[in-house]
Parts: sequence; C-alpha cells; structure tokens
Amino acid sequence: MTPPDTSPAKSTARTAAPRWTDLRDRVLSGLAMLAVGVGAIWWGGLFFAEVAVIVTALMIWELAAMTAPERRLEARLLGLMAGATLVAVFWLHAPFGLLLLALPAVVGAARPRRDRGVFAGYALAVMLTGYGMVALRQGLGFGAIAWIVAIVVVSDVAGYFAGRTLGGPKFWPRISPKKTWSGTVAGWIGAALVGVIGVALGGDWALVWLSPLLAFAGQMGDIAESWIKRRSGVKDSSHLIPGHGGVMDRFDAFVGAVLMLLAVAQVMALPLSGG
Repeated sequence: MTPPDTSPAKSTARTAAPRWTDLRDRVLSGLAMLAVGVGAIWWGGLFFAEVAVIVTALMIWELAAMTAPERRLEARLLGLMAGATLVAVFWLHAPFGLLLLALPAVVGAARPRRDRGVFAGYALAVMLTGYGMVALRQGLGFGAIAWIVAIVVVSDVAGYFAGRTLGGPKFWPRISPKKTWSGTVAGWIGAALVGVIGVALGGDWALVWLSPLLAFAGQMGDIAESWIKRRSGVKDSSHLIPGHGGVMDRFDAFVGAVLMLLAVAQVMALPLSGG
C-alpha cells in the first residue's frame, strides 16, 4: 500500500487551492454588478434611484431575516416597507421627510428579535446610505459616486488579494477572522491611489487623505456586518449573489463609506464638483 504523499509541496497545494475556489463566481457576479452599477451611476436620475431603492430594500430584508430567522414573511414585509419608505422620502423631497427613514428601524425593533438595538441602528444606517447615495448623485454628479465606488472596489480588491497572498496577523479576529492587517493596509494604499488619480483628473488634493478615510470607514462597515452575522450565527447574509453571499455582504462597505462622507460634509465642503 502506497503511503499518502505528505511532502510540503503537496500540502501547500492542497491548502492554497481553497483560497481561490470562490474566485470564478466572485468575478462573474462582480462583473454583472459592475455593469448594472456603472449604468445606474452614468444615467443617474430615476434609474439610479430605483437601483438604490432595490438594494436598500434587499439589505433590510436580509437584516430582518438574520435577526429573526423564524419570521420570514415579516422580513419580506420590512424589506418592502424600506423600499416604499425611501420612495416616499424622494417623492416628498422635504427635510421633515427624512424622519421617515427611521420607520423600518422602529417597526422592526418593536417586535421581539435578536439584538433589537443592533437591528434598529444598522437598519437606520442602511436607510441613510440609500438616501445619501441618491442625494450625492443628484447634488454632486457622476464623478462623486464614481469616486466612492472606486474607493470601495479598489480597497476591497486590494485587500482581497493582499490578504490571501501575504496573509499575516489578523486585523480583528474575534469579529472578522479572515481580515488581515496586510489586506487592510493594502486597501488604504489602493484608496490613496484612487485619490491621486482624482487629483490628476483635476480634483482637490484633499482627495488624497479623504479617500483612505472613506476606505477605512468602508472596512468598518464590513466589520460591523461581520459582527452582526456572527451574532446571528450565519456565514452570509443570504445567497442571492454567487461568490459574494448576500446584498449586505457586497454593499456593507458602502454603508460605512457613505455615512462617513455625509458626516464629513457636515463640517467641511466636499472636494468634489457637481455635474
């Protein structure tokens, strides 16, 4: 009987292969999302708002399903409520209408579920993100949203490949076991390069430091969602997107990045031009 080959080369091949098993699905679904996203950002207006409403509704549905998995119908209804609420806020187009953004969070937290406070806080963050993306597109134009998307995508891709290639110490193992310091820093560097490109295209130098800040906020959005999933005992927020899990798994970084940008906008003029 021939003994199994336990040489270092074979062992390395076996352990390395699983790292990339999801790459094909991840790339294909990522390209599909990229096509829809670029089209929505380019066209803006109603098309972009519709995509924002759909993404927001799906994220609230996933959040509700994770925090109360036994009430599937309720999760769907909360998702529909979130989409309808966002449409109403856009239609009203008045400052007091922003108060409606808290409606899904309040209604969802009123029913018994895991971590009511966590649900309410993250649901409100998701609603603000959906509203903020549309407001930024309308107020600052294509370039502003393209910049945010570029930061999130570049930092995610840089972190994905650097983390799996270089490995090293974990960034926050109790919350996000796969995230490494090498991938985190690579994400910051990638975002800074996006800022440099923005400057080369005529943007303000503030983009160079603001881009890594948004990347960091996006990474915190990713970690926050990972924390919620761990508390809920699930690996993915859903299985809607092959290679990515659910909508929250793909757009969690946008929650952090957009909220950070909205916060920065309260204290300084954004280094972005409209159009």
